[in-house]
Amino acid sequence: MIKRGVPQASLGIMLASFATSTLNQYSSSLKSWWKYCKDNNFDIFEADSSKVLSFLTLKFEEGASYNSLNTHRSALSIILGTNATVNDCVNRFLKGVYRLAPPTPKYSTTWDTNIVLNYLSTMYPYDNIELVDLSYKTCTLIAIASAQRMQTISLIKLRNISKHEQEIVIKISDLIKTSKPGACQPLIRLPFIHENPSICPALAIETYIEKTRDLRSNLPDDHLFVGVRRPHKKVCSQTLAHWVKKVMQASGIDISVFGAHSTRSASTSAAYRSGVNLEVVRKAAGWSNTSNVFLKYYRRDITSSNNNNDFVNAIFGT
Repeated sequence: MIKRGVPQASLGIMLASFATSTLNQYSSSLKSWWKYCKDNNFDIFEADSSKVLSFLTLKFEEGASYNSLNTHRSALSIILGTNATVNDCVNRFLKGVYRLAPPTPKYSTTWDTNIVLNYLSTMYPYDNIELVDLSYKTCTLIAIASAQRMQTISLIKLRNISKHEQEIVIKISDLIKTSKPGACQPLIRLPFIHENPSICPALAIETYIEKTRDLRSNLPDDHLFVGVRRPHKKVCSQTLAHWVKKVMQASGIDISVFGAHSTRSASTSAAYRSGVNLEVVRKAAGWSNTSNVFLKYYRRDITSSNNNNDFVNAIFGT
């Protein structure tokens, strides 16, 4: 960036625009670009679209997917600028890749949420439940009921949880993967399912908070989920994903095929099949009102529904 005229004082601010996960993802692309330039005696910081196309063609011939090639292009844009990476030739090349090797969804099918919910219902009542079981259950119920990513669930904080007569509302104040200027932060609404308390996410959250109250006395933050073993520190999204996969495996779901992220497809598909309005499904999962992600991969017949709580009620059979 400095070679492109960025002042030294501005560099740190510009780098802050990238999420840590994005920088980690770009690192592999930039290492490949550095090796390509070294092998061909090119300047890594000076290249036109012809050299970019040669690099992308090589990666395609090595088996890189359409999505991987797009990642390479985005990474190269940081050091080369958009003149070399976003033009008619590069765009046409990627369109050709899309036709020759179109990207496919990770899951061609999804699993039935009832299988997992039936298993979780056996962990009730909560009088003598172990912390590890309650942690796994609460996390999985939130994942299914909210259709949010593990990253979002890991950011839930006690101060942002408010209990109302009919529901628990959770605000997400931290930046997430889809955060951008002008976009609304996630708002998770979990109605109390009085007809079936054994799988009620709101009741599970209440119970979990009460059971972990004494464990939080020395913690510097107020994240909802804490470790199941001492010293009970806050847990990351990878740990929550591990918890959910434990529940899926115990329920009989093939975790060699489905990961924790599949809770999003499973819950949104279940709600949509039950007749929940597409707009409600999009809102619950954090997709924009015009997003076609859901319809592209999980299209089903639909009937009318207008209540936001219909998303949870449809999944949990109320």
